[in-house]
Amino acid sequence: MQVFVTEKALKNRISFLKKKGLSIGFVPTMGALHAGHMQLIKASKRKCDITVCSVFVNPTQFNNKEDLIKYPRTIEKDKQMLKENDVDIVFFPTKEVIYPEGMDLNVDIDLEGLDELWEGEFRPGHFKGVVQVVKRLLDLVSPEYLFMGQKDFQQFTIVNMMLKKMQIDTELVVVPIHREKSGLAMSSRNVRLTVEYRRKALVLSRMLKYVKNNYSFENINSLEDYVLKQIKKEGLRPEYFKIVEGKYLKEVSSVNEDSVIAIVAAWAGKIRLIDNIIIK
Repeated sequence: MQVFVTEKALKNRISFLKKKGLSIGFVPTMGALHAGHMQLIKASKRKCDITVCSVFVNPTQFNNKEDLIKYPRTIEKDKQMLKENDVDIVFFPTKEVIYPEGMDLNVDIDLEGLDELWEGEFRPGHFKGVVQVVKRLLDLVSPEYLFMGQKDFQQFTIVNMMLKKMQIDTELVVVPIHREKSGLAMSSRNVRLTVEYRRKALVLSRMLKYVKNNYSFENINSLEDYVLKQIKKEGLRPEYFKIVEGKYLKEVSSVNEDSVIAIVAAWAGKIRLIDNIIIK
């Protein structure tokens, strides 16, 4: 496993590998790695010759400074996990490497309102930061494939829109949600959950499964109302629970929608959790 911290060294190595005809798979992370991240790594290794993983806690996508400060950082543990999972290249850039002084990294594209819904409403500016850092990382790594997790459904939907609108020659591969045995969607933030809230948080995956099993176009509103009541009853504070179509994440307006997703965000004490399930 090779570890790089500078732009020049990373680009030189990737250029050498590409000249040898090797395909590059890229897994961007913010560290505090867990088994869910390793599923992305495994997917990349199955599909690509070389797997690159970045570890960078991106400050521009945190609308809450306290959340940025408290975000778990486990660099040595991360390195060990990546080594054990046979990652070829790890990129550990500093803020100065990603955002060099004087470089204009603004990504000016129309996200067609997708960045203003759900996560965008509750985390203003979040997706601007996501698009900015992903574009910058793609410029540095130049991968054929980009691997992201289904848990951040709105995030990968926006990134995919960016890839298409900017005609970036990288294919997005979405890897299904990896869950703990309890059903809780794996997240770096889970380590901050108390024992009590870890138990209470199981209502999210339980309700998503309930909705998938009981979905019909005619009872969307009643399903949403029921789920919100159950989340509150369990002691969590929901921000949203919604059944939406899969392209722009707008409310389902027709029984003939090709793709239907249930999405949820809720606070378990001081920890904000998100989850989703593909209904069809």
